[in-house]
Amino acid sequence: MGERDGHEAAPEPGVAEVLELVRSAGGRVTAPRRALVEALFATDGHATAEDLVARVREAEPEAHLSTIYRNLEELEDLGVIAHSHLGHGAATYQLASRSHAHFLCSVCGRTTDAPPSLFAGVAAKVRDEIGFRIDASHFAVEGLCRACASNVDESP
Repeated sequence: MGERDGHEAAPEPGVAEVLELVRSAGGRVTAPRRALVEALFATDGHATAEDLVARVREAEPEAHLSTIYRNLEELEDLGVIAHSHLGHGAATYQLASRSHAHFLCSVCGRTTDAPPSLFAGVAAKVRDEIGFRIDASHFAVEGLCRACASNVDESP
């Protein structure tokens, strides 16, 4: 659902379209699942499963963490969401249509979103040369952010 290998991204579906996709795949639209999908659409950035549980419990206080994890897995299998590993912390989730690569500062831990177009050339080159398709949205490139790099450059 997101931009991959330099291809144009499909328009973002809405909550109703995602729930219809769940139904068409044989899933039920339960109150916790609806609340999770709504929470994913309301999230601007990345959210951990624990973040999402807190949001879901605002609408569905009885929702369990295991239910959220199971629903996240099912939504990822359907291509609705993508998860990323940003350093050594918990996986984060976002709508696949909003997924992108990340830069992670190994000194201060700051995460910077990378525009999808940034890796388009690299993805095309890798695909053409070795036939491998990169999913840049799934990982973080570690290095130094501008501030930390300037501190290293200025140190004796």
